[in-house]
Amino acid sequence: MAGAMSGQANSIERRSGVSLWRQIADKILQAIASGDFAENAALPPEMALAERYGVNRHTVRSAIAALVQDGVLRAEQGRGTFVLSRKRLSYPIGARTRFSTGLQGQTTERHIALLSSWTEPATRRIAEALGIARGAAVIRLETRGEADGHPVSRASAWFEAGRFAGIEDAMAETGSITASLRRFGVDDYLRQSTVLSARHADADDLAALDLQPGAIVLVTVAINVTPDGRPIQFSESRFPAERVELKLSASE
Repeated sequence: MAGAMSGQANSIERRSGVSLWRQIADKILQAIASGDFAENAALPPEMALAERYGVNRHTVRSAIAALVQDGVLRAEQGRGTFVLSRKRLSYPIGARTRFSTGLQGQTTERHIALLSSWTEPATRRIAEALGIARGAAVIRLETRGEADGHPVSRASAWFEAGRFAGIEDAMAETGSITASLRRFGVDDYLRQSTVLSARHADADDLAALDLQPGAIVLVTVAINVTPDGRPIQFSESRFPAERVELKLSASE
């Protein structure tokens, strides 16, 4: 059974639409995460990796080059390639999920950058989440969370346009959803629900998060409400799995 599971873990989907070198890079990342390739230790030789994953050395070399560029591996002339010690950020998901305080103690500087914003009609999904009529105007914010100068999240958030007119300006000025909501009389809010999933990053997330094709993002779909239960924000956030882990915290 163990041999069968190992073979499955090392298998490559040649018709998956994801390039072979990216799949090999993902397999190496998985092996590092599972402890199969230890941090600060030498990676197996290219030929051994090629045999392990059933590809040629050129494909393995391309995967290793990408991981060196991403800061996961370190190549040393004449010595080989080594796994760097790389601790992922732990982002808590709880009753009061906040970007800045969630990463406090792990990073020195945290900021949310507003990438774009516009007003659009609410889809059924957004309308149900915010408790408004389908087609009602909502303000959509596209943002990127940054920690110590590195992108760690990309999010789409929707707010009822009538109640939060101008929230895009507040967001651009403050760099904080919490601070922006305070300008509209929302001094506190709670996470009503969070749905977690994972997928390959799309083209926009690859660019915004500085990821390689085939990279995995962790996805949270969430509804925030005021203490009396009124919905104020619906959002979908994406976190690069190679940099961030999501931690479910106890309810407050």
